[in-house]
Amino acid sequence: MARSFNLADLFEIVAAAVPDRTAFVCGPQSLLFHELDQRATQLADALRQRGVQRGHNVGIQLYNSAQYLETFLACCKIGAAPVNVNYRYKADELAYLYASLDLRVLVYDTAFSADVADTLARAPTLSLLIHVGENDLIKHSQAYESLLATGATTLNDPERSGRDINMLCTGGTTGMPKGVMWPHESLFMAALGGGGIYFGRPPIKAPEELTALVTSAPPLRYLACAPMMHGAAMWATLISLFAGHCVVVNDQHQFEAQHVWDIIVRDQVNIISIVGDAMAFPLILALEAEPTRWKLDSLKVFGNGGAAFSGHLQERLKICLPHIAINNGMGSSETGLIGGSEKKSPGEGFMQLSPRPDLAVIDDAGKIVSAPGDEGILSRTGYTPVGYYGDPKKTAETFVTIGEKLWVLTGDRARIDAQGDIIVLGRGSQCINTGGEKVFPEEVEETVRRCPFVGDVMVVGLTDERWGQKVAAVIEIAQGHAFDAAEFDRICRQHLSGYKVPRAVYFAPKLVRSPAGKPDYQWAKRFAEQSQAV
Repeated sequence: MARSFNLADLFEIVAAAVPDRTAFVCGPQSLLFHELDQRATQLADALRQRGVQRGHNVGIQLYNSAQYLETFLACCKIGAAPVNVNYRYKADELAYLYASLDLRVLVYDTAFSADVADTLARAPTLSLLIHVGENDLIKHSQAYESLLATGATTLNDPERSGRDINMLCTGGTTGMPKGVMWPHESLFMAALGGGGIYFGRPPIKAPEELTALVTSAPPLRYLACAPMMHGAAMWATLISLFAGHCVVVNDQHQFEAQHVWDIIVRDQVNIISIVGDAMAFPLILALEAEPTRWKLDSLKVFGNGGAAFSGHLQERLKICLPHIAINNGMGSSETGLIGGSEKKSPGEGFMQLSPRPDLAVIDDAGKIVSAPGDEGILSRTGYTPVGYYGDPKKTAETFVTIGEKLWVLTGDRARIDAQGDIIVLGRGSQCINTGGEKVFPEEVEETVRRCPFVGDVMVVGLTDERWGQKVAAVIEIAQGHAFDAAEFDRICRQHLSGYKVPRAVYFAPKLVRSPAGKPDYQWAKRFAEQSQAV
Protein backbone atom coordinates (compact mmCIF):
# COMPACT_ATOMS: atom_id res chain seq x y z
CA MET A 1 0.00 0.00 0.00
CA ALA A 2 1.36 3.43 -0.96
CA ARG A 3 2.07 5.65 2.04
CA SER A 4 1.50 9.38 2.33
CA PHE A 5 2.89 12.06 4.61
CA ASN A 6 -0.16 11.69 6.81
CA LEU A 7 1.08 11.42 10.39
CA ALA A 8 -0.78 8.12 10.85
CA ASP A 9 0.96 6.62 7.82
CA LEU A 10 4.31 7.79 9.14
CA PHE A 11 3.68 6.31 12.58
CA GLU A 12 2.50 3.02 11.08
CA ILE A 13 5.75 2.81 9.08
CA VAL A 14 7.75 3.24 12.28
CA ALA A 15 5.59 0.77 14.23
CA ALA A 16 6.04 -1.84 11.49
CA ALA A 17 9.80 -1.26 11.40
CA VAL A 18 10.35 -1.57 15.18
CA PRO A 19 7.19 -3.27 16.51
CA ASP A 20 8.78 -4.60 19.70
CA ARG A 21 10.56 -1.43 20.77
CA THR A 22 9.09 0.39 23.76
CA ALA A 23 7.14 3.41 22.51
CA PHE A 24 5.71 4.81 25.76
CA VAL A 25 6.51 4.77 29.48
CA CYS A 26 4.69 6.35 32.42
CA GLY A 27 5.89 4.99 35.74
CA PRO A 28 5.14 1.24 35.68
CA GLN A 29 3.01 1.48 32.50
CA SER A 30 4.58 0.85 29.10
CA LEU A 31 3.49 0.16 25.53
CA LEU A 32 5.44 -1.30 22.61
CA PHE A 33 5.17 0.40 19.23
CA HIS A 34 2.84 -2.28 17.83
CA GLU A 35 0.66 -2.04 20.97
CA LEU A 36 0.36 1.74 20.72
CA ASP A 37 -0.46 1.45 17.02
CA GLN A 38 -3.09 -1.26 17.60
CA ARG A 39 -4.80 0.65 20.39
CA ALA A 40 -4.90 3.80 18.24
CA THR A 41 -6.41 1.75 15.39
CA GLN A 42 -9.09 0.32 17.67
CA LEU A 43 -9.96 3.77 18.97
CA ALA A 44 -10.09 5.13 15.42
CA ASP A 45 -12.54 2.40 14.38
CA ALA A 46 -14.63 2.95 17.51
CA LEU A 47 -14.84 6.68 16.75
CA ARG A 48 -15.82 5.96 13.14
CA GLN A 49 -18.56 3.60 14.35
CA ARG A 50 -19.97 6.49 16.37
CA GLY A 51 -20.16 8.84 13.42
CA VAL A 52 -16.79 10.61 13.52
CA GLN A 53 -15.87 11.52 9.95
CA ARG A 54 -13.00 13.05 8.00
CA GLY A 55 -12.83 16.76 8.84
CA HIS A 56 -14.53 16.48 12.23
CA ASN A 57 -12.69 18.15 15.13
CA VAL A 58 -11.87 16.07 18.21
CA GLY A 59 -10.80 17.79 21.42
CA ILE A 60 -8.13 16.22 23.65
CA GLN A 61 -8.32 17.54 27.21
CA LEU A 62 -5.88 15.19 28.91
CA TYR A 63 -2.71 15.13 30.93
CA ASN A 64 0.37 13.63 29.27
CA SER A 65 -0.56 9.97 28.90
CA ALA A 66 -0.84 7.01 26.57
CA GLN A 67 -4.46 8.02 25.96
CA TYR A 68 -3.28 11.40 24.68
CA LEU A 69 -1.07 9.79 22.06
CA GLU A 70 -3.66 7.15 21.19
CA THR A 71 -6.38 9.75 20.64
CA PHE A 72 -4.08 11.95 18.56
CA LEU A 73 -3.03 9.05 16.31
CA ALA A 74 -6.59 7.68 16.09
CA CYS A 75 -7.81 11.00 14.70
CA CYS A 76 -5.01 11.03 12.13
CA LYS A 77 -5.93 7.50 11.04
CA ILE A 78 -9.46 8.50 10.01
CA GLY A 79 -8.88 12.09 8.86
CA ALA A 80 -10.41 13.75 11.92
CA ALA A 81 -8.51 16.73 13.31
CA PRO A 82 -7.10 16.33 16.83
CA VAL A 83 -7.44 19.57 18.81
CA ASN A 84 -5.32 20.22 21.90
CA VAL A 85 -7.39 21.66 24.75
CA ASN A 86 -5.67 23.59 27.55
CA TYR A 87 -6.68 21.72 30.69
CA ARG A 88 -6.13 24.87 32.77
CA TYR A 89 -9.07 26.56 31.06
CA LYS A 90 -12.25 27.08 33.04
CA ALA A 91 -15.84 26.75 31.87
CA ASP A 92 -16.19 30.07 29.99
CA GLU A 93 -12.89 29.62 28.13
CA LEU A 94 -13.72 26.00 27.35
CA ALA A 95 -17.18 26.90 26.08
CA TYR A 96 -15.66 29.42 23.67
CA LEU A 97 -13.09 26.90 22.44
CA TYR A 98 -15.58 24.03 22.03
CA ALA A 99 -18.06 26.23 20.12
CA SER A 100 -15.65 28.29 17.97
CA LEU A 101 -13.77 25.18 16.81
CA ASP A 102 -16.95 23.12 16.29
CA LEU A 103 -15.76 20.21 18.39
CA ARG A 104 -17.74 17.03 17.67
CA VAL A 105 -15.94 14.84 20.23
CA LEU A 106 -14.16 15.51 23.50
CA VAL A 107 -11.79 13.07 25.20
CA TYR A 108 -11.14 14.38 28.72
CA ASP A 109 -9.78 13.38 32.10
CA THR A 110 -12.36 13.02 34.86
CA ALA A 111 -10.39 15.61 36.87
CA PHE A 112 -11.94 18.19 34.51
CA SER A 113 -15.49 16.80 34.56
CA ALA A 114 -17.05 19.68 36.49
CA ASP A 115 -15.83 22.34 34.05
CA VAL A 116 -16.75 20.18 31.05
CA ALA A 117 -20.27 19.69 32.45
CA ASP A 118 -20.67 23.46 32.87
CA THR A 119 -19.98 24.03 29.16
CA LEU A 120 -22.27 21.50 27.52
CA ALA A 121 -25.26 23.81 27.06
CA ARG A 122 -22.97 26.23 25.18
CA ALA A 123 -21.29 23.65 22.93
CA PRO A 124 -23.96 22.79 20.33
CA THR A 125 -21.76 20.60 18.09
CA LEU A 126 -20.31 18.47 20.91
CA SER A 127 -22.12 15.14 20.61
CA LEU A 128 -19.70 12.49 21.92
CA LEU A 129 -17.98 12.65 25.31
CA ILE A 130 -15.30 10.13 26.29
CA HIS A 131 -13.78 10.16 29.76
CA VAL A 132 -10.46 8.81 31.04
CA GLY A 133 -10.49 7.88 34.72
CA GLU A 134 -13.03 6.86 37.34
CA ASN A 135 -16.17 8.41 38.80
CA ASP A 136 -17.14 10.72 35.98
CA LEU A 137 -19.85 13.30 36.70
CA ILE A 138 -21.43 13.29 33.23
CA LYS A 139 -23.89 10.41 32.88
CA HIS A 140 -23.93 10.11 29.09
CA SER A 141 -20.13 10.18 28.78
CA GLN A 142 -18.52 6.92 27.61
CA ALA A 143 -15.57 5.28 29.35
CA TYR A 144 -12.42 5.39 27.22
CA GLU A 145 -11.30 1.78 27.67
CA SER A 146 -14.80 0.38 27.13
CA LEU A 147 -15.22 2.38 23.94
CA LEU A 148 -11.76 1.44 22.64
CA ALA A 149 -12.51 -2.26 23.19
CA THR A 150 -15.38 -2.08 20.66
CA GLY A 151 -13.02 -1.09 17.83
CA ALA A 152 -11.62 -3.45 15.21
CA THR A 153 -7.87 -4.08 15.04
CA THR A 154 -7.72 -3.30 11.32
CA LEU A 155 -8.70 -0.13 9.53
CA ASN A 156 -9.01 0.88 5.90
CA ASP A 157 -8.91 4.52 4.87
CA PRO A 158 -8.16 5.07 1.18
CA GLU A 159 -8.72 8.84 1.52
CA ARG A 160 -5.86 9.32 3.98
CA SER A 161 -3.34 11.89 2.75
CA GLY A 162 -0.78 14.47 3.76
CA ARG A 163 -3.44 17.13 3.10
CA ASP A 164 -5.54 16.02 6.10
CA ILE A 165 -5.68 18.70 8.78
CA ASN A 166 -4.07 18.71 12.21
CA MET A 167 -5.39 21.47 14.46
CA LEU A 168 -3.11 23.27 16.89
CA CYS A 169 -5.09 25.41 19.30
CA THR A 170 -3.22 28.52 20.38
CA GLY A 171 -4.17 31.69 22.21
CA GLY A 172 -3.81 31.40 25.96
CA THR A 173 -2.66 34.60 27.64
CA THR A 174 -2.51 36.69 24.44
CA GLY A 175 -6.10 36.28 23.31
CA MET A 176 -8.96 33.84 22.82
CA PRO A 177 -8.07 30.39 21.48
CA LYS A 178 -7.49 30.05 17.73
CA GLY A 179 -7.16 26.83 15.75
CA VAL A 180 -4.11 26.80 13.47
CA MET A 181 -4.88 24.44 10.58
CA TRP A 182 -1.78 22.45 9.62
CA PRO A 183 -1.85 19.99 6.70
CA HIS A 184 -0.05 16.87 7.94
CA GLU A 185 2.75 17.06 5.39
CA SER A 186 3.41 20.73 6.13
CA LEU A 187 3.51 20.04 9.87
CA PHE A 188 5.88 17.12 9.38
CA MET A 189 8.28 19.17 7.28
CA ALA A 190 8.08 22.54 9.08
CA ALA A 191 7.64 21.55 12.72
CA LEU A 192 8.96 17.98 12.95
CA GLY A 193 12.11 18.31 10.87
CA GLY A 194 10.88 16.07 8.09
CA GLY A 195 12.14 12.98 9.90
CA GLY A 196 15.78 14.06 9.71
CA ILE A 197 16.51 15.87 12.99
CA TYR A 198 17.92 12.96 15.02
CA PHE A 199 19.66 11.46 12.02
CA GLY A 200 21.62 14.57 11.07
CA ARG A 201 20.19 14.69 7.58
CA PRO A 202 17.74 16.73 5.47
CA PRO A 203 14.01 15.91 5.43
CA ILE A 204 13.07 12.58 3.88
CA LYS A 205 11.71 12.61 0.33
CA ALA A 206 9.44 9.57 0.66
CA PRO A 207 7.62 8.23 3.76
CA GLU A 208 9.15 4.76 3.31
CA GLU A 209 12.62 6.17 4.01
CA LEU A 210 11.74 6.15 7.71
CA THR A 211 12.06 2.36 7.82
CA ALA A 212 15.80 2.30 7.19
CA LEU A 213 16.40 5.28 9.46
CA VAL A 214 14.63 3.97 12.57
CA THR A 215 15.88 0.40 12.26
CA SER A 216 19.51 1.54 12.06
CA ALA A 217 19.30 4.05 14.92
CA PRO A 218 19.55 3.36 18.68
CA PRO A 219 16.29 3.22 20.69
CA LEU A 220 16.74 6.46 22.60
CA ARG A 221 14.39 7.68 25.33
CA TYR A 222 12.80 11.14 25.35
CA LEU A 223 11.10 12.79 28.34
CA ALA A 224 8.07 14.95 27.52
CA CYS A 225 8.55 17.41 30.38
CA ALA A 226 6.00 20.03 29.33
CA PRO A 227 2.30 19.28 28.70
CA MET A 228 1.56 17.79 25.25
CA MET A 229 -1.38 20.20 25.04
CA HIS A 230 1.24 22.80 24.03
CA GLY A 231 2.68 22.70 20.54
CA ALA A 232 6.38 22.68 21.46
CA ALA A 233 5.98 19.62 23.71
CA MET A 234 3.73 17.71 21.29
CA TRP A 235 6.02 18.40 18.35
CA ALA A 236 9.06 17.21 20.31
CA THR A 237 7.09 14.08 21.24
CA LEU A 238 6.21 13.35 17.62
CA ILE A 239 9.79 13.97 16.46
CA SER A 240 10.93 11.27 18.87
CA LEU A 241 8.16 8.81 17.97
CA PHE A 242 8.93 9.16 14.25
CA ALA A 243 12.60 8.48 15.05
CA GLY A 244 11.66 5.23 16.79
CA HIS A 245 12.35 6.63 20.26
CA CYS A 246 10.48 5.85 23.46
CA VAL A 247 8.41 8.70 24.90
CA VAL A 248 8.55 8.94 28.71
CA VAL A 249 6.04 11.10 30.57
CA ASN A 250 5.87 12.35 34.12
CA ASP A 251 3.85 10.04 36.38
CA GLN A 252 2.85 13.13 38.39
CA HIS A 253 0.58 15.89 37.05
CA GLN A 254 2.71 18.76 38.33
CA PHE A 255 6.22 19.92 37.48
CA GLU A 256 8.61 19.25 40.35
CA ALA A 257 12.28 19.55 39.48
CA GLN A 258 13.63 16.86 41.78
CA HIS A 259 11.10 14.34 40.51
CA VAL A 260 12.00 15.14 36.88
CA TRP A 261 15.65 14.27 37.61
CA ASP A 262 14.43 11.12 39.41
CA ILE A 263 12.54 10.07 36.27
CA ILE A 264 15.59 10.67 34.08
CA VAL A 265 17.63 8.35 36.28
CA ARG A 266 14.90 5.73 36.77
CA ASP A 267 13.94 5.48 33.10
CA GLN A 268 17.41 6.17 31.69
CA VAL A 269 16.23 9.15 29.65
CA ASN A 270 18.55 10.37 26.87
CA ILE A 271 16.70 13.50 25.71
CA ILE A 272 14.62 16.06 27.58
CA SER A 273 12.82 19.12 26.26
CA ILE A 274 11.64 22.05 28.35
CA VAL A 275 9.87 25.36 27.71
CA GLY A 276 12.09 28.25 28.70
CA ASP A 277 13.61 29.58 31.90
CA ALA A 278 10.54 28.81 34.00
CA MET A 279 11.41 25.11 33.73
CA ALA A 280 15.17 25.40 33.31
CA PHE A 281 15.73 27.50 36.43
CA PRO A 282 14.28 25.08 39.04
CA LEU A 283 15.96 22.13 37.30
CA ILE A 284 19.33 23.88 37.51
CA LEU A 285 18.75 24.95 41.13
CA ALA A 286 18.03 21.32 42.06
CA LEU A 287 21.31 20.18 40.47
CA GLU A 288 23.28 22.96 42.14
CA ALA A 289 21.73 22.19 45.54
CA GLU A 290 22.44 18.44 45.33
CA PRO A 291 25.22 17.96 42.77
CA THR A 292 25.87 14.29 43.63
CA ARG A 293 22.28 13.08 44.08
CA TRP A 294 21.58 12.03 40.46
CA LYS A 295 23.71 9.92 38.14
CA LEU A 296 22.82 11.49 34.79
CA ASP A 297 25.19 9.73 32.39
CA SER A 298 22.24 8.63 30.23
CA LEU A 299 21.16 12.22 29.46
CA LYS A 300 22.69 13.44 26.19
CA VAL A 301 20.46 16.26 24.90
CA PHE A 302 18.77 19.09 26.79
CA GLY A 303 16.33 20.73 24.39
CA ASN A 304 14.30 23.91 24.68
CA GLY A 305 11.49 25.42 22.63
CA GLY A 306 8.48 27.69 22.99
CA ALA A 307 10.10 30.28 25.31
CA ALA A 308 13.49 31.88 25.87
CA PHE A 309 16.26 29.87 27.57
CA SER A 310 18.67 32.51 28.88
CA GLY A 311 22.33 32.24 27.95
CA HIS A 312 23.58 32.50 31.53
CA LEU A 313 21.29 29.64 32.59
CA GLN A 314 22.67 27.54 29.75
CA GLU A 315 26.15 28.27 31.10
CA ARG A 316 25.11 27.17 34.61
CA LEU A 317 23.55 23.99 33.22
CA LYS A 318 26.76 23.14 31.36
CA ILE A 319 28.73 23.50 34.58
CA CYS A 320 26.41 20.97 36.23
CA LEU A 321 26.27 18.65 33.20
CA PRO A 322 29.29 19.34 30.99
CA HIS A 323 28.67 16.24 28.85
CA ILE A 324 25.27 17.27 27.46
CA ALA A 325 24.37 19.08 24.24
CA ILE A 326 21.97 22.02 24.54
CA ASN A 327 19.50 22.53 21.69
CA ASN A 328 17.73 25.88 21.95
CA GLY A 329 15.01 26.01 19.29
CA MET A 330 12.78 28.84 18.15
CA GLY A 331 9.37 28.49 16.55
CA SER A 332 5.69 29.30 16.83
CA SER A 333 2.30 27.67 16.40
CA GLU A 334 1.95 29.26 12.96
CA THR A 335 5.47 28.65 11.58
CA GLY A 336 6.76 25.44 13.09
CA LEU A 337 10.42 25.17 14.06
CA ILE A 338 12.36 28.10 12.61
CA GLY A 339 15.85 27.80 14.02
CA GLY A 340 18.18 26.44 16.62
CA SER A 341 21.03 27.64 18.78
CA GLU A 342 22.84 30.17 16.64
CA LYS A 343 25.35 32.64 18.08
CA LYS A 344 24.21 36.18 18.71
CA SER A 345 26.19 39.28 19.44
CA PRO A 346 25.75 40.94 22.87
CA GLY A 347 23.01 43.53 22.95
CA GLU A 348 21.46 42.40 19.67
CA GLY A 349 18.13 40.73 20.34
CA PHE A 350 17.89 37.18 21.64
CA MET A 351 18.59 35.05 18.55
CA GLN A 352 20.48 35.30 15.28
CA LEU A 353 19.42 33.36 12.16
CA SER A 354 21.44 32.86 9.00
CA PRO A 355 19.77 33.82 5.68
CA ARG A 356 17.50 31.08 4.25
CA PRO A 357 15.11 30.95 1.28
CA ASP A 358 12.14 30.21 3.55
CA LEU A 359 12.79 33.15 5.90
CA ALA A 360 12.35 36.88 5.32
CA VAL A 361 11.84 40.15 7.14
CA ILE A 362 8.67 41.90 5.97
CA ASP A 363 8.35 45.60 6.81
CA ASP A 364 5.24 47.47 7.92
CA ALA A 365 4.42 48.31 4.29
CA GLY A 366 4.23 44.60 3.42
CA LYS A 367 7.52 44.46 1.50
CA ILE A 368 10.40 42.02 1.94
CA VAL A 369 13.50 43.94 3.06
CA SER A 370 17.12 42.81 3.02
CA ALA A 371 19.41 45.83 3.50
CA PRO A 372 21.47 46.16 6.71
CA GLY A 373 19.45 48.00 9.33
CA ASP A 374 16.07 47.17 7.78
CA GLU A 375 13.48 46.07 10.33
CA GLY A 376 10.11 44.33 10.20
CA ILE A 377 8.37 41.07 11.09
CA LEU A 378 10.16 37.73 10.83
CA SER A 379 8.21 35.62 8.32
CA ARG A 380 8.29 32.13 6.84
CA THR A 381 7.13 30.57 3.58
CA GLY A 382 7.04 27.04 2.15
CA TYR A 383 5.45 24.42 4.37
CA THR A 384 2.90 26.45 6.33
CA PRO A 385 -0.58 26.18 7.86
CA VAL A 386 -3.53 27.14 5.68
CA GLY A 387 -5.01 29.59 8.21
CA TYR A 388 -7.04 29.85 11.39
CA TYR A 389 -10.17 27.73 11.68
CA GLY A 390 -13.32 29.76 11.10
CA ASP A 391 -11.52 33.11 11.35
CA PRO A 392 -10.88 34.72 7.95
CA LYS A 393 -10.04 38.09 9.54
CA LYS A 394 -7.22 36.73 11.69
CA THR A 395 -6.08 34.55 8.80
CA ALA A 396 -5.74 37.57 6.52
CA GLU A 397 -3.72 39.43 9.19
CA THR A 398 -1.21 36.61 9.69
CA PHE A 399 -1.03 34.79 6.34
CA VAL A 400 -0.10 37.19 3.53
CA THR A 401 0.68 36.65 -0.14
CA ILE A 402 3.64 38.49 -1.68
CA GLY A 403 4.19 37.73 -5.33
CA GLU A 404 3.19 34.09 -5.69
CA LYS A 405 4.21 32.98 -2.20
CA LEU A 406 2.24 32.70 1.01
CA TRP A 407 4.14 34.13 3.97
CA VAL A 408 3.32 33.61 7.66
CA LEU A 409 4.02 36.60 9.91
CA THR A 410 5.47 35.34 13.18
CA GLY A 411 4.77 38.46 15.24
CA ASP A 412 8.48 38.68 16.16
CA ARG A 413 10.26 41.89 15.24
CA ALA A 414 13.56 41.34 13.44
CA ARG A 415 16.35 43.38 11.91
CA ILE A 416 18.92 42.70 9.17
CA ASP A 417 22.48 43.14 10.48
CA ALA A 418 25.61 44.22 8.60
CA GLN A 419 26.39 40.62 7.55
CA GLY A 420 22.88 39.99 6.25
CA ASP A 421 21.88 37.79 9.19
CA ILE A 422 18.44 38.11 10.80
CA ILE A 423 18.50 39.38 14.39
CA VAL A 424 15.31 38.40 16.23
CA LEU A 425 14.42 41.21 18.63
CA GLY A 426 11.26 39.99 20.38
CA ARG A 427 7.49 39.89 20.20
CA GLY A 428 6.21 43.00 18.46
CA SER A 429 3.01 42.96 20.52
CA GLN A 430 5.06 43.31 23.73
CA CYS A 431 7.47 45.97 22.44
CA ILE A 432 7.87 48.94 24.79
CA ASN A 433 8.24 52.43 23.29
CA THR A 434 10.09 54.61 25.77
CA GLY A 435 11.01 58.08 24.56
CA GLY A 436 10.90 56.87 20.96
CA GLU A 437 13.26 53.94 21.64
CA LYS A 438 12.06 50.34 21.22
CA VAL A 439 12.66 47.89 24.04
CA PHE A 440 11.85 44.18 23.77
CA PRO A 441 11.06 42.46 27.08
CA GLU A 442 12.94 39.25 26.21
CA GLU A 443 16.30 41.02 26.03
CA VAL A 444 15.80 42.85 29.34
CA GLU A 445 14.51 39.69 31.05
CA GLU A 446 17.57 37.71 29.99
CA THR A 447 19.82 40.34 31.60
CA VAL A 448 17.76 40.65 34.79
CA ARG A 449 17.95 36.88 35.29
CA ARG A 450 21.72 37.25 35.63
CA CYS A 451 21.08 38.68 39.10
CA PRO A 452 21.53 35.82 41.58
CA PHE A 453 18.63 37.07 43.70
CA VAL A 454 16.11 36.99 40.79
CA GLY A 455 14.09 33.78 40.62
CA ASP A 456 11.85 34.89 37.76
CA VAL A 457 11.01 38.12 35.94
CA MET A 458 8.60 39.64 33.44
CA VAL A 459 9.22 43.03 31.83
CA VAL A 460 6.35 45.27 30.73
CA GLY A 461 5.76 48.84 29.62
CA LEU A 462 3.83 51.17 31.93
CA THR A 463 2.37 54.56 31.02
CA ASP A 464 4.79 57.37 31.80
CA GLU A 465 4.10 61.11 31.53
CA ARG A 466 7.60 61.97 30.29
CA TRP A 467 8.65 58.95 28.23
CA GLY A 468 5.28 57.66 27.01
CA GLN A 469 6.14 54.28 28.47
CA LYS A 470 8.69 53.23 31.05
CA VAL A 471 10.36 49.85 31.36
CA ALA A 472 9.15 48.01 34.47
CA ALA A 473 10.27 44.66 35.90
CA VAL A 474 7.99 42.40 37.93
CA ILE A 475 10.32 40.15 39.91
CA GLU A 476 9.97 36.97 41.93
CA ILE A 477 12.86 36.89 44.41
CA ALA A 478 14.87 33.65 44.50
CA GLN A 479 14.36 31.61 47.64
CA GLY A 480 16.83 32.50 50.38
CA HIS A 481 17.89 35.79 48.74
CA ALA A 482 17.15 39.49 49.17
CA PHE A 483 16.94 42.18 46.51
CA ASP A 484 20.13 44.22 46.07
CA ALA A 485 19.24 47.46 44.26
CA ALA A 486 22.84 48.50 43.61
CA GLU A 487 23.82 45.11 42.17
CA PHE A 488 20.63 45.04 40.10
CA ASP A 489 21.49 48.41 38.56
CA ARG A 490 25.13 47.41 37.98
CA ILE A 491 24.27 44.17 36.15
CA CYS A 492 21.58 45.82 34.02
CA ARG A 493 23.82 48.71 32.95
CA GLN A 494 26.69 46.32 32.20
CA HIS A 495 24.59 44.48 29.60
CA LEU A 496 21.91 46.98 28.48
CA SER A 497 21.71 50.47 27.03
CA GLY A 498 20.52 53.00 29.59
CA TYR A 499 17.03 53.36 28.14
CA LYS A 500 16.48 49.59 28.47
CA VAL A 501 17.25 49.47 32.20
CA PRO A 502 14.02 49.04 34.25
CA ARG A 503 12.94 52.34 35.79
CA ALA A 504 10.57 50.60 38.19
CA VAL A 505 10.75 47.24 39.99
CA TYR A 506 7.84 45.39 41.58
CA PHE A 507 7.99 42.27 43.77
CA ALA A 508 5.49 39.43 43.35
CA PRO A 509 5.37 36.28 45.50
CA LYS A 510 4.87 34.18 42.35
CA LEU A 511 4.74 35.14 38.68
CA VAL A 512 1.83 33.82 36.61
CA ARG A 513 2.77 31.60 33.68
CA SER A 514 1.05 29.02 31.50
CA PRO A 515 1.53 25.31 32.33
CA ALA A 516 4.29 25.28 29.72
CA GLY A 517 6.07 28.27 31.24
CA LYS A 518 4.99 31.05 28.89
CA PRO A 519 4.70 34.48 30.55
CA ASP A 520 1.33 36.12 31.21
CA TYR A 521 2.26 39.71 30.36
CA GLN A 522 -1.29 40.98 30.83
CA TRP A 523 -1.21 39.75 34.43
CA ALA A 524 2.26 41.27 34.97
CA LYS A 525 1.11 44.66 33.72
CA ARG A 526 -2.01 44.63 35.91
CA PHE A 527 0.08 43.60 38.92
CA ALA A 528 2.56 46.44 38.36
CA GLU A 529 -0.19 49.03 37.88
CA GLN A 530 -1.78 48.00 41.18
CA SER A 531 1.46 47.73 43.19
CA GLN A 532 4.03 50.03 44.77
CA ALA A 533 7.42 50.14 43.08
CA VAL A 534 10.58 49.70 45.14
